[in-house]
Amino acid sequence: MFSISRQIAQSKLFQRYILTVIVLAGILIGLETSPTIMAKAGTFIHFLDKVIIGIFVLEITIKVMAACPRPQDYFKDGWNIFDFAIVAVCLLPVPTQFVAVFRLLRVLRVLRLITHLPRLQMLIGAIFKSIPSMGYVTMLTALLFYLYAVTGVFLFRENDPLHFGSLWQAFLTLFGVVTLEGWIDVMNIQISGSAAFPEIFAGTAVHSTPHPIFAPFYFISFIIFGTMIVLNLFIGVIVNSMEEMHEEILSQEAKMNKQNLSSTEGQIERVLVQLTEIQTFLQELKNQPAQVEEKNKV
Repeated sequence: MFSISRQIAQSKLFQRYILTVIVLAGILIGLETSPTIMAKAGTFIHFLDKVIIGIFVLEITIKVMAACPRPQDYFKDGWNIFDFAIVAVCLLPVPTQFVAVFRLLRVLRVLRLITHLPRLQMLIGAIFKSIPSMGYVTMLTALLFYLYAVTGVFLFRENDPLHFGSLWQAFLTLFGVVTLEGWIDVMNIQISGSAAFPEIFAGTAVHSTPHPIFAPFYFISFIIFGTMIVLNLFIGVIVNSMEEMHEEILSQEAKMNKQNLSSTEGQIERVLVQLTEIQTFLQELKNQPAQVEEKNKV
């Protein structure tokens, strides 16, 4: 039974089947967002949802049995724990008042695609591996934002209290600027002064103070540092982590291949020893009649 479970768990056909079921689960969750579809086929969709949960439970059972006689080895893999947690959440009894939250949790089942696609696992592993390095890049970004936010408040607060009236407003404005969304409009307000935009500052007490020279330098330099340089730093950290993750996977595969090769060589040696013993036994059988004849002659 355990050997059959092990063969099923390692079968590519079984893995593709589970992958298809995960995709189907994601499609069903998307269909549940449509009131029209749920009104027509809600009962059938809920039935399919229960069937999918049953398939997931069966999958985990097969994998646990495949790990026997040490079923606890199933939980040594972090991705297996991830799968088990998602399925366990879907099986929890949920009171009526928490049905909406339960539906949100069911969306997590789509994340099981990660455990069945090795390339996605490598990408997620690279992201987690890059978190320590990202911390320093994040600190650099925070310092850059703080410096420009304080400078923007001191320079543009009277002219543009909507965008630079406080430190928090300046942070939000700079976050919009770093995404390159509408930054030209904000810069033009500082270049021409708030008096040139009465429709924006209607009913707001402002002191129009144009900054035709410093405003372009402020925004362009922030985009160069904040968007071009810092974004490339984040990308560089992730790419470097992906390369390290790829090297680790290659080294693990090489180690596994070496272990398999050594175990194969050991099996070959044992077979050769057994063949030698068989040949010796057969030779002894051949020599026995001759020995008997010699004894009879004597």
